Amino acid sequence: MVLAELGTRISKAISSMGQAMIIDEKVLDGVLKEICTALLQADVNVKQVANLRNGVKKRVNIPELAAGLNKQRVIEKAVFDELCDMLDSGADPKKVELKKEKGKQHTVMFVGLQGSGKTTTCTKYAYYYKKKGWKPALVCADTYRAGAFDQLKQNATKAQIPFFGSYKETDPAVIAEQGVNRFKAEGRDLIIVDTSGRHKQEAALFEEMKQVAAAVTPDVIIFVMDGSIGQAAFDQAKAFKEAVEVGAVIITKLDGHAKGGGALSAVAATKSPIIFLGTGEHMDQFESFETKRFVQRLLGKGDVSGLMDKIQDVIPEDKQPELLDTISKGNVTMRVLKDMFESVLELGPMSEMMSMLPGFNSDLLPKGNDKQSQMMIRRYITIIESMTDKEADTTNIKTLQETSRVNRLARGSGSTPQQVLSLLESYKHYSKYATQALKAANLPKNLKSMKGDVQMNPRQMQQALGKMSRALPPQLLQQLGGMGGLQSLMKGLDGKMGGLGK
Repeated sequence: MVLAELGTRISKAISSMGQAMIIDEKVLDGVLKEICTALLQADVNVKQVANLRNGVKKRVNIPELAAGLNKQRVIEKAVFDELCDMLDSGADPKKVELKKEKGKQHTVMFVGLQGSGKTTTCTKYAYYYKKKGWKPALVCADTYRAGAFDQLKQNATKAQIPFFGSYKETDPAVIAEQGVNRFKAEGRDLIIVDTSGRHKQEAALFEEMKQVAAAVTPDVIIFVMDGSIGQAAFDQAKAFKEAVEVGAVIITKLDGHAKGGGALSAVAATKSPIIFLGTGEHMDQFESFETKRFVQRLLGKGDVSGLMDKIQDVIPEDKQPELLDTISKGNVTMRVLKDMFESVLELGPMSEMMSMLPGFNSDLLPKGNDKQSQMMIRRYITIIESMTDKEADTTNIKTLQETSRVNRLARGSGSTPQQVLSLLESYKHYSKYATQALKAANLPKNLKSMKGDVQMNPRQMQQALGKMSRALPPQLLQQLGGMGGLQSLMKGLDGKMGGLGK
């Protein structure tokens, strides 16, 4: 079972409680049975599934719950927390996080088995940091696989990233050292070394990794692992961690039919921090991993802070304050949503981007087909373009849901009434969520008038975060990822308003 299907199964199991007249132990057991079955089919270890079930039961004592409490929300939060515990390695990812400092040069070494997507991941990693203003370079120290240097050269050329390798030298440690020294002399601040892989774990592979590591003394060693292998990921991650000082893990191939639940939970069990996920072959199908944000998206709860980070790269700076000003005043219209959709089309894979929009769950998009997803988003844009100016600028969803309007919009856009209604329903959730989040931040009334010299000091930032956390409903605060998520949200606003929070 792929991750999207797993999230849908768990979400449906939780939402099914809404149909029960009384939520009692029997209902809870039924929900947990469905969730555990879904996790087992996603190749999660039996022991981990049993721990999750027992953990939820401990957190939710139905007979002792106070009267008036929303039991469904209590159970949903317990499931969310247990999923986070299962996928959280407990290791601090900040210890391996790269920090851009003037004059500081970082060397990162990649290791892994052959066929795990290591060379492609090296380029994705370099491209990710290049977009953030770094000056990366790639070194091919893989002398075992025929065509490895050609592949890296092709990828690097496409991403416009300098590379180094050799068709003559056979010692990977020598190539690695030469490449790192050359790029350090050229002033590159991120040098990525791709090493040889093997078809299986063997002494020769580990010995070679140690030699390369000794030659280049990397700041971080990253283990790249194929996510489709499921529970077998535990033994692999453990073996590599014992052979060399692996600082972090990137899991690849979490698209298609990969049983990613097994790989993610298995790696977490080795206490190795997962820092990125590879979700496809394309350069931009690569995303940072943070447990709570990942579980939010898995359960269809969205990832506002992640989305805002993405939007910051695409929406022109002069339009960012205007968009936030509109949203913060509660004026999230269909026209604003259309602008968001158009930005999403530019930002990356549909499945990744749409999962960041609260209210747009995995059922909304075609499974495993990004082209079809793009077509569907374009369909929604067409529906909005079929509206009159008054309809596109209204915030009264009830008017738009009138049968006559729905049928007219369907005819005008070449859509079905069901497609129009699903768009309107998702719009309702998203507009409420975005407005609540930004209003709670207690931002200045006129964001459009803010200039780059308007700043908020750390104390003001903490006060704003405190007000925001108190103003938001508990469930909404949880969906944002708690105080950490709010801080990410405010950082996103920082980039959009030229100096807020610095």
